[in-house]
Amino acid sequence: MSTSPQRLLRDLMTAPVYPWVTGGALTVGAVAELVAIPGSVTTTVGVLVSSASLMWRRAFPPIAVLTVSAGLLGFAGDVNLYLSIVASGLIGCYSLGRNRVLHPAVTVAGGALGALCVNLVHINTWSRMELPVPALWEKGSLSLFAESFLLSVVVFGAVMMGDAVRSREETRNERSLSQAKLIAMERQQAAEAERAAIARELHDIVSHSVSMIAVQAESATYTTPGLTPEAHDGFQQIAATARSSMAELRRLLGVLRTSEGDRALTAPQPTLDHLPELVEQHRAVGGAAELRITGERVPLPAAWELSAYRIAQEALTNARKHAPGARTVVEVDYGADRLLRLRVRDDGPAPGSRPEAGSGAVSGPGAGHGLTGMRERAALVGGRLSAGAVPGGGFLVEAELPWGGG
Repeated sequence: MSTSPQRLLRDLMTAPVYPWVTGGALTVGAVAELVAIPGSVTTTVGVLVSSASLMWRRAFPPIAVLTVSAGLLGFAGDVNLYLSIVASGLIGCYSLGRNRVLHPAVTVAGGALGALCVNLVHINTWSRMELPVPALWEKGSLSLFAESFLLSVVVFGAVMMGDAVRSREETRNERSLSQAKLIAMERQQAAEAERAAIARELHDIVSHSVSMIAVQAESATYTTPGLTPEAHDGFQQIAATARSSMAELRRLLGVLRTSEGDRALTAPQPTLDHLPELVEQHRAVGGAAELRITGERVPLPAAWELSAYRIAQEALTNARKHAPGARTVVEVDYGADRLLRLRVRDDGPAPGSRPEAGSGAVSGPGAGHGLTGMRERAALVGGRLSAGAVPGGGFLVEAELPWGGG
C-alpha cells in the first residue's frame, strides 16, 4: 500500500527526532556559512546559538524566544544576513506561535521591537561606514526603516502561521473527542434501548406462562373431582399468587413501556417458525435470500426462539443496508449437542466499515440496534455472537445459542 507524500511529511515532522535533525542540520549550515563569510564575535555567537537552540524547541518551547533573540542579535552585529539566521528565525517564530509561548500579539510586538532595534544599529553602522544616510528629519529618511518593516512582516507571518496550525489541531482534537463521546453515548443508548426491548418481550413471554398457571389453577378447583378442602385452598393460593405476579409484571412493564412500542407488545412474539416469512419479506424488498435448515426442528424455550429470530432479522436488515443487492444465505442448524447455530452471510463487496454498533433499526416490533443488539440477545440466553468480514468478500454473522440449560 503506497503512502502519500503528505502523509510521509506529516509523519516526519511529528517524529521525536525531527527537531534534533533540523536543528543539527541548521547548526552545521551555520558553521559552514561562518567559515565562508567570517563575522564578528557577536554575529558568530548569535548565529550558532540561534541555530543550535532549535534542537530543544519541542522539549522546551520557550527556548524559541532565545532562538529569535539570538538571530536578531547576530543580524545586528553584522550587515551581512546569513541564511541560517533567516531559517532559524522563521522556525523560532513559527514555534512561538505553534506552542503559544506568549500571546501572538505580544510575540509579534516583541519581534517588531527587536527588528526596530536591529534597524537602528544598522543605521548607526552605515553612518560609521560613511554611507549616505539622511537625517531623520530629511526627505527620504523613512526608507531607512524599510528593513524593520520587512522583518516585522516576516515575524508576523511566521507567528500567525504557527498559531493557525495550533488552532486547527485543537479544533480537530476537540472534534474527534466530541465524536468519540457521541459514538459512546449512541452505543450506550442503543444497548439500553435493546435491553428495554428484550425486557418487554420477555414480559410477554413470562406473562403468558403465568396467566396460564393462574387459569389452570383456577379451573382445576372446578374440573378436578374429589378435591379436599386443603387441595382446593392450595389451588386457589396458586391462582392468587399467579395473579399477584401478573400485577407486578404489569407495573414493571409500565416502567419499560414506550408509546412507540405499545402496540407491538400486544402482538405474539415471533419464533423460528417465522423465518421463512422473514426471508420472503427480504426478497420482497429486492434482496436475494435463501434459508437453509439442518437438523431436526426442536421446539426451544420462548426466549431462545425470539433471540434467534431477532438476530436473523437484524442481520438481514444490515445486509440490505450495507450490501444492497447482495445474495444472503440464512443457515439454521439444530445441533445434536443441544446447540442452535445461526449463520447469516452475504456476498456483497468487502465492507470498508460496517458499524461496530450500528444504529440502523429494523422495522416492526423489537427493532434491533446493529451488532450491539445482536450481541445483547445472544448473551441473554448464554450464547455468543461473532460478526465480521470474510475472505473473498461479504459479511458473516454467526451465533451459537445453547439451550441445554433452558
